[in-house]
Amino acid sequence: MAVSTPPKTPYEPPTTPAKTGISQIWSKLAGPLIMLGPAGLWLLLLLVFPTLVIFQLSLVENIRPGDVVIPDGLGNYLRVFEPINLRVIARSVNFAIGTTVFCLLLGFPVAYWIAVMAPPKSRNLLLLGFVLPLWTSSLLRSYAWITILRPTGVLNSFLGLLGLPTLALLNSSPAVLIGMTYSYLPYMVTVLYASLEKLDSRLLEASADLGAKPPETFWKITVPQTKTGIIAGSLLVFISSLGDFVDPELLGGASSMTVSRLIYNQFLGATQNWGFGSALSMVLIFGVSIAIALLIRYGDGRPSK
Repeated sequence: MAVSTPPKTPYEPPTTPAKTGISQIWSKLAGPLIMLGPAGLWLLLLLVFPTLVIFQLSLVENIRPGDVVIPDGLGNYLRVFEPINLRVIARSVNFAIGTTVFCLLLGFPVAYWIAVMAPPKSRNLLLLGFVLPLWTSSLLRSYAWITILRPTGVLNSFLGLLGLPTLALLNSSPAVLIGMTYSYLPYMVTVLYASLEKLDSRLLEASADLGAKPPETFWKITVPQTKTGIIAGSLLVFISSLGDFVDPELLGGASSMTVSRLIYNQFLGATQNWGFGSALSMVLIFGVSIAIALLIRYGDGRPSK
């Protein structure tokens, strides 16, 4: 007599209770929070919180160290638009624009030669040699330019040997532009190099085969292909030079007052007006933030198609 056995049921693993909405959200956010938490805390303590403190101080007129912070209006911001302060802001913008233009004019040929014309094996070494001055302090570079541009410096000594008249460059606007261009030229070259090395050489060859002249090839092929690199490098130099303090302070003298020097005088100078200095700082932060937004939007560094 055959004994019937019950059919085997397939094995089913034990079910776990479904995650609640909060636990699902936490499981998705735990990883990013752990990875970004230290950097976020660092930015919060050293960027966001100090900026909020500066903004609070900017709302207090004629505040000095030790005074009670009681925000009372926008008087400091209205003072920013006084003619004398607008001239200082305009001078800072002019220095930044001039530095950007000179860096672009000087940096593009260098970056093009390194990225396109130099032997491939030596390109990295050439680029390293060009950015090597960035390894030294900006203060030391400015003092080196003082040695070159002062009345008894290297430049005037060389001009005297040639029988040429000497130049009074130190403590002038041209000296500031020279120092700032030298300081930020490596940034322009590196950004342009990153864009130029992706340049499609076949388009250059096709343009030459079709009889285009070099200037025409440059404006119709090279510039459109490297447009984003030009924008990125220009905005990077403009942002950096707009808040430069060392070069105008050491090379410009009293006639080259800039926003950064004016802010310094409000906090550490004889005036000691922290409220007005904070308002100037917020205006500078706002202007730089706009430039950074443009850099993020248009300066991805990829060649245009």
